[in-house]
Amino acid sequence: MKGFQFTLFDVTMAYADGGTLDNEGLYQAVAARAGMQDEDLARKEPIGKAASLRSPIKRKIRWYQQTLKTLGLIEHVPGERGIWRLTDAGKKKLHPAKPTVALLAFSTDLGLAIWGDCNHVFSRLDEPIHLCLTSPPYPLRRSRAYGNPSEAEYVDFIIRAMEPIVKNLAPGGSVVLNVSNDIFEHKSPARSLYRERLVLALYDRLGLHKMDELIWHNPSKPPGPTWWASINRVQLNVAWEPVYWFTNDPARVRADNRRVLEPHTEQHLRFVQRGGVTWEPKVYSDGAYQHRPGAYSNPTAGRIPRNLIRQPHTCADLRQTREAVAKLGLPIHGAPMPLALAQFLVEFLTEPGELVVDNFFGWGTTAKAAENAGRRWMGAELMLELVRGAAERFR
Repeated sequence: MKGFQFTLFDVTMAYADGGTLDNEGLYQAVAARAGMQDEDLARKEPIGKAASLRSPIKRKIRWYQQTLKTLGLIEHVPGERGIWRLTDAGKKKLHPAKPTVALLAFSTDLGLAIWGDCNHVFSRLDEPIHLCLTSPPYPLRRSRAYGNPSEAEYVDFIIRAMEPIVKNLAPGGSVVLNVSNDIFEHKSPARSLYRERLVLALYDRLGLHKMDELIWHNPSKPPGPTWWASINRVQLNVAWEPVYWFTNDPARVRADNRRVLEPHTEQHLRFVQRGGVTWEPKVYSDGAYQHRPGAYSNPTAGRIPRNLIRQPHTCADLRQTREAVAKLGLPIHGAPMPLALAQFLVEFLTEPGELVVDNFFGWGTTAKAAENAGRRWMGAELMLELVRGAAERFR
């Protein structure tokens, strides 16, 4: 099977495209999706203790077929022998995993993506976690296709999702949450205080200390909130989202800003080359700041980033993923995190080889950032189609 990648979703889509299929029709449909030839399907090799010659590709397809039967996504066609079709549940655009299902969706040398409920998946993990970086569903009044908790449910929802993560969090490990700033009180231009309640609950109930509230400035964010800013004119357009950073042990936090230093400006480099401060000593802000001759004269490796991160949500990687997902006929993810933001946080908060997890995996942005940075990773995604779309980023 070397060189051929197909997943549970490809078998599901074979039924969606073909309607009713016998096994031979299923083999051909999956092979067409994976770019296989007839000789690839026909190739056999010894399998099992008896070393019986079998097709490993057909065997894998049948295993996925059996999984779909178990999940109730396909059914036998009455009166037909060996013919199967999608059930009504199987025809939905998004297929959530059952609460006790955890299936490998895809993997790399550094990580694995699981189709399953994050609470079930991570409650079974027995491995130190060094960073959980995730963007959970927002508490929207109108739920999106992948589902959203209400504002009233949100704090408990996040606490439940984070409990198994925190249980395995290494000393000084970090939890980073990108949440929405655009949640308002019902029929009011006043912003909800759900974020403040969440921060307090994470400390009171899980013992997570707030290290920072980074500002993600998104210059390509669409104008909004439309009703309060554009129509009623009582609010300003939102240009940022909060990115909360927590740790279980501030004294041993694993962050190191030397891993994410930025290049100095040419102006600063010339300033250092001239010897830094050359004027008479000056005192500013009632003594809070002092400039002494010779200050800033030592060259440094780079500039320490500020906690305001300017990053558009669109990039070449995301555009390529959207195109690949559209070609597969998959639903488009409505709120992916930009890869550059995830890359910055992974490198700032972990060392190479450490474990980065995402319990709301989506299109696998955290995993892609971890892969690029040489970190091990693991993700859990409830919706089959989203984790299938994420696989396209790792081809």
